[in-house]
Amino acid sequence: MNNSLNRTSSFKLALVISAITLSPSLLAQGAASSEMEEIIVTGSQVALPEAFSGGQVARGGRAGMLGNLDMMESPFASSNFTEDLIRQQQAVSVADVMQNDPVVRVAKGFGNFQELYMIRGFPVYSDDMTYNGVFGILPRQFVAAEIAERVEVFRGASAFLNGAAPGGSSLGGSVNLVPKRADVLDLNRVTVGLESGGQRQLAADVSRRFGSNGETGVRGNIVSRDGETSVNDQERELTAMSLGMDHQGERLRLSADMGYQDHRIDSPRPSVTPNGEIPAAPSADTNFAQPWTFTDEEQFFGAARGEYDINQNLRAWAAIGARQGEERNRLANPNAAVDGTTSAYRFDNVREDDILSGEVGMRADLDYRGVSHAVTVTASSFSLESRNAYAFSNFSGFAGDLYDPFTVDAPDADFFVGGSMSAPYITEKVDNEGFAVADMMGFLDDQVLVTVGARWQDIATASFDYNSGTELSSYDESRVTPVLGVVYKPSETVSLYANYIEGLLPGEIAPANSGGAPVLNAGEVFDPYQSEQFEMGVKGDFGSVGGSISFYQTSKPSSYVENNVFGTYGEQENRGLEISAFGEITPDVRIIAGYTRLEAEQQRTENGQFDGNTAVGAPENQSNINVEWDTPVAGLTLEGRMVNTGSQYADAANTVELESWQRFDLGLRYARRFNEKPVTFRARLRNATDEDQWVSVGGFPGSNYLVLGEPRTLVMSASVDF
Repeated sequence: MNNSLNRTSSFKLALVISAITLSPSLLAQGAASSEMEEIIVTGSQVALPEAFSGGQVARGGRAGMLGNLDMMESPFASSNFTEDLIRQQQAVSVADVMQNDPVVRVAKGFGNFQELYMIRGFPVYSDDMTYNGVFGILPRQFVAAEIAERVEVFRGASAFLNGAAPGGSSLGGSVNLVPKRADVLDLNRVTVGLESGGQRQLAADVSRRFGSNGETGVRGNIVSRDGETSVNDQERELTAMSLGMDHQGERLRLSADMGYQDHRIDSPRPSVTPNGEIPAAPSADTNFAQPWTFTDEEQFFGAARGEYDINQNLRAWAAIGARQGEERNRLANPNAAVDGTTSAYRFDNVREDDILSGEVGMRADLDYRGVSHAVTVTASSFSLESRNAYAFSNFSGFAGDLYDPFTVDAPDADFFVGGSMSAPYITEKVDNEGFAVADMMGFLDDQVLVTVGARWQDIATASFDYNSGTELSSYDESRVTPVLGVVYKPSETVSLYANYIEGLLPGEIAPANSGGAPVLNAGEVFDPYQSEQFEMGVKGDFGSVGGSISFYQTSKPSSYVENNVFGTYGEQENRGLEISAFGEITPDVRIIAGYTRLEAEQQRTENGQFDGNTAVGAPENQSNINVEWDTPVAGLTLEGRMVNTGSQYADAANTVELESWQRFDLGLRYARRFNEKPVTFRARLRNATDEDQWVSVGGFPGSNYLVLGEPRTLVMSASVDF
């Protein structure tokens, strides 16, 4: 273990030096390159694919170490949502944006009511997302939408492309947030808003470009939200800020981004674990939280990236990012009987994270005997040091009622304690490093593209005692994960693709508690495990409308608690069909639509008792449709969205089932000029039919908790540019 940590530390030092020296040493060359031939950037780590017709989605996005790829040239599937969509839909968080993707559903994770994303039936944690391609530096579990230029949803396993997700998710997909960049025109935008329940919003977005050709840009964003939400007696406070700087030379491209986010919810409505049959959903505005519960996280994060064209055929880049975060929670998540009576106990925890993450790489574009080659080599590193402490009240708990909530005094959290809440010990260290090489080959004038590659990944993890800080267990294991991707373009409008890629997850750490009972091997660290994915599909680009059809199969080892012992005992195999369409069906009508069919089968279960059953929280059918219409009234646009999610099993035996559910959102916006200043008024009615419904089962592995859907919620805002 120590050798690995020393080796990783040396690599980190080299990474930092590379990232720093890439910028100043090349600035002069970048500034003096005006007389050089213009270089077309393909597979760039910086230059973004253009927006598709309609402006709601982009033509492509980041494919990890391969950089940004056009959808027709990528052997993978993705959805890439633009800033225009984020702003027009008044998205509060990344989850609001991802609701447009039929492959994605939003759940809650880690007991504290913040966000978790289900992609292809597997969880993706927000701290496993990338920020401008850098792993693990975004705020945990909730990310404000205002900081994002684009939200890129990569579908499928990505261990080769990105490396192992440090938080232990991302088998079904991954998410990259692109920071906001200054546009060509100066921007001064102020937004004020109001949400039913009394939630208030104030936001500002300012950008400038400098230099003779506008090669240097600065963009700053700030948003503040506070007040009660549409859920009774639930209050939210959010402060988020970001500052992004970039330099776009002909040969040199640089960026630096810094962010801050403080997100607190008082009396957050908890998830509910059913005791057998699922109770009927309470009224959607009901809050069965105790008033003394809260969740609060504060995060500082930043990233820098540089890319330099050494010549027309050779490009180098470096990126580095960091996050420092603190999270505090006081929770009481109930178990519920079918009649709605509940039992809950108090759970307090504190978490402090320090993270350093980065990569260096080089790409060479070559031609040999009529075959084009794009050879990419990268090295990456990730380091996490986490301090944690927890405290439980007596597990016998206190009574409650979903339909007629009442307040109880907060019990003392002194029954089961781990560490000091005021000065927690280091309880987890993760040090990942990896090296990867890939060759994207083009045959027949790039009508056929073949990508081959492999990544060596070393994962060193250690867990430490909550009360003493002494090391409990550790491992240092390495794995090689390959990739094979093929694209065949029979015409300019159609691309056929297929891929084989593996997922790699760090070994899980046995939790301290499960179902209200201590886990006997708490703190034990398990070896990393690999999964396999096979995928094939077809993509179409018909000018104003695009789309794709995909088939895939992904296998994943599964871990759970058995006889109070946590272990990797089983396997889950997910197979699916995905259909998506987007673009402008007429000059005035834009769509984002899709359908997903998922079969998530349990395999190698204990004594074979659940073999062949459907995994918990995996709907068989999901569909979305979002339509925008520019009406004949100048400046007036109407919008509607339907989200449909099929039934889900709430137990491994498939005897308890959550009914299917639907959600309808309606929106409008009106844009006009006042005193020559562009002003846009927006209104959006979420859950327009005010359905009372459970909308997800589980999310965190081994859990089957229920999350109640949002009540009918009216969101209004006005923006002015000046």
